[in-house]
Amino acid sequence: MEAQDLNKPSEEGAGLNSENQTENTPASNTPENEVPTPAEETPAEETKEVKEEEEKTEAASTEEVVEETNDESPQLEAVDHIMLSKEELVQRLGSVLKNFPVENIKDEVEAIKSAFYKKHSAEVEDLKRKFIESGEKVENFAAPVDTLEIDLKAFLKQFKERRAEFNKRLEEEKSANLEAKLQVIEGIKELINGQESLNETFTHFREFQDKWRNIGSIPQNRVHDLWETYNHTIENFYSYIKINKELRDLDLKKNLEAKTNLCEKAEQLLLEPTIVKAFKTLQKFHEQWREIGPVPHEVKEELWQRFKEATSKINKRHQEYFEGLKDQLQKNLEAKTELCEKAEILSEVELHSPKEWEAKSKELIELQTIWKTIGFAPKKDNNRIYERFRTACDKFFNNKRQFFKSYKSEQSENLQLKTDLCVQAESMRESTDWKRTTDEYIKIQKKWKEIGPVPRKQSDAIWKRFRTACDAFFEHKNKFFSKKDESQDENLKLKEALIEEVKVFEASDNAEENFKNLQDFQHRWNEIGHVPIKEKERVNQEFRAHINKYFDNLNLNEFEKNVEKFRNKIESYKTEHANDRLIQERNKIINKLKQLENDITVWENNIGFFAKSKKSEALVRDFHHKIETGRRNIKLLNKKLDMLEGKK
Repeated sequence: MEAQDLNKPSEEGAGLNSENQTENTPASNTPENEVPTPAEETPAEETKEVKEEEEKTEAASTEEVVEETNDESPQLEAVDHIMLSKEELVQRLGSVLKNFPVENIKDEVEAIKSAFYKKHSAEVEDLKRKFIESGEKVENFAAPVDTLEIDLKAFLKQFKERRAEFNKRLEEEKSANLEAKLQVIEGIKELINGQESLNETFTHFREFQDKWRNIGSIPQNRVHDLWETYNHTIENFYSYIKINKELRDLDLKKNLEAKTNLCEKAEQLLLEPTIVKAFKTLQKFHEQWREIGPVPHEVKEELWQRFKEATSKINKRHQEYFEGLKDQLQKNLEAKTELCEKAEILSEVELHSPKEWEAKSKELIELQTIWKTIGFAPKKDNNRIYERFRTACDKFFNNKRQFFKSYKSEQSENLQLKTDLCVQAESMRESTDWKRTTDEYIKIQKKWKEIGPVPRKQSDAIWKRFRTACDAFFEHKNKFFSKKDESQDENLKLKEALIEEVKVFEASDNAEENFKNLQDFQHRWNEIGHVPIKEKERVNQEFRAHINKYFDNLNLNEFEKNVEKFRNKIESYKTEHANDRLIQERNKIINKLKQLENDITVWENNIGFFAKSKKSEALVRDFHHKIETGRRNIKLLNKKLDMLEGKK
């Protein structure tokens, strides 16, 4: 049911992009090829020292380091594929193909494909079942063409083609790298028979070594033989070229400094908070260690033990990290099992009214909401626990659908009641008795909201008919009052002058006096009268913005500031005959109150679900915080509602 994060290591510690790894991983047989060249020691002794250091690095890497994934690849957000619709799955597949490297998305593509065909098969089986139940023979059934499946197959074909192209390019690149490394070996062989000075020969030898290290991966089946050839060539080189002790000591010193620096960096990784990042960085350090070359014999073992100790500590943290993930997955399974049990109880309850179904539906949807917040269960249990939960949910909603099949008479009655209100609204829309008719419209609008739902097919049409009648009256009313006052242009000038006066107003240290001055500005504003309708919103917003700015600076708490700002807002309606706007404000507040009360009920129920679980303490604290904030907002909204009732 839930998709694996493509950019997260598996529980065994291996990355998903292992097919793209080179032979130069910490666990490969790569030698430390920057070989020292003593004047006193023989080439055989030198090569032995190189191999000893190589074997230590290789052994530690094999035991403690795994292949790394591509750190530079973009991160793909994990989703629960089973919870997505078929349309969302196809859209996600198209987005993944467009925005992510083809080498990193194999598991995601397979997860999308699997989730899609689970849903597709379920739909086909459901159609077949209904076909048979209707009296038809099963052999006559033919599934309809699914355009989403066609789109999915097109994307899967595109993925297959792009992946084939990528693998082809990768093999070509590895073959080219193999040829380049063979050329390096031939170049070193030519140095043996060259006529250059010792220093020039050694410089060219170092250049060949650098070139070798910078060449990418080669075909895996050639790795071992190539390294054998390379080491043999190095041995031959030191058999013919004797580098003086001073140059050797300088090289050993340089290697010692480089490896000491790597030890320090590895020890600093112990402070890295992101353990996966530290683990991947350590793998790079092992590659660098192997490439650096030998150090003075007397410090070689001590230095290696220091590096190995840091490696062991980081690997231990990495192992503990993934063990912690396993514990969390188990806790998620326990929480989801509890939700399954609650959903199964709901699916068995007998309900006898739409209100009861609505209440229990909210409970089940609440369980589904909590389910989505929990996270993945262990992989072996993930699909099973989801199927159990989905089965309980499906059973509940199937029962609900059966109930509502026989429930139509009430909706038909509601349609007739709303039709009567439409006739009443249409009969009044030409009235010029503004106050009485406005009150009548408010009454029938209130009745409309109290009636309840109508059949879905008639819902939009009956609502549009009612709204058209109401809008016609209020537009007629607004046009009348917009022409009533011939001094609107003068009023506009007066209000703009008052705005300028508010702008330059300087508050004193006396908060009470400042408050009275702001109220005086508001009273003067309301006494001016109407302005042209096209300018009304602009000047009102500008005036309220400046007044609110001064309210913010008064010595009032946040609750008082909000109350005064709202008072300022509704005062602007006082002389505008805008009772409909006050109604809109009131309805908006009532809707917010209902939503907050419902939210608080949901949060309190959530607390009940997890209150006895010590594993959910953080979740319970978050619900308590939301409830406290919601209650403060309810208090403010009730205060605003009281102010509106007084205004009316």
